[in-house]
Amino acid sequence: MLRALSHVDTWIFDLDNTLYPASANLFAAIDARMTAFVADLLGIDPVAARRIQKDYFIDHGTTLAGLMIDHDIDPHAFLSYVHDIEMDVLEENAPLAAHIATLPGRKLVFTNGDKPYALKVLDRLGLGASFEAVHDVHAMDLSPKPAASAYAGLCAAYDIDPHRALFVEDMARNLKPAKAIGMTTVWVDNGSEQDRDADRSYVDYRTDDLTLWLDHILESA
Repeated sequence: MLRALSHVDTWIFDLDNTLYPASANLFAAIDARMTAFVADLLGIDPVAARRIQKDYFIDHGTTLAGLMIDHDIDPHAFLSYVHDIEMDVLEENAPLAAHIATLPGRKLVFTNGDKPYALKVLDRLGLGASFEAVHDVHAMDLSPKPAASAYAGLCAAYDIDPHRALFVEDMARNLKPAKAIGMTTVWVDNGSEQDRDADRSYVDYRTDDLTLWLDHILESA
């Protein structure tokens, strides 16, 4: 299959629930802290806070984006709070690191999280040396995926030809803008996606295990 991807010279990966399995459930801890942040900010109970949090996520791409629009919060304070979690559920993934090292071309992380958190996750996974750079939510001027400006900014920052780039992501809706500008798209379908839109025409490849998918395309090289 790598022959079919011979045009790709830039490999772009989402972070959470993509470079580690959703079964690790790391994001549940972040999710709980986001709920607590909303509850404390608005002085409401956790049930109401979680409903508002999820509405922001659905409507704006991230809880942070919604909170900034409606409540003008400090994004640094929010991200520092929600990412203050233990990462002992993550394990080193040597096969994934080996596969990424074998891919021909550049490798980047494209995440709606912030860079300090992303680097901690990558180190825990044994992927700290696997990527050229992390393009985080601050680099997106706090307009996260799936905003079209996030993808344009990524391509401009690293001089990426989107027609020669492949993007791997667990949130299918974040692949749609990538496909619109010419990227090859890979959906890690692991249950993370909450968008009920049945249209997946913008997905080129679909897998529930990134390591196995990379193993498959590299085996066929």
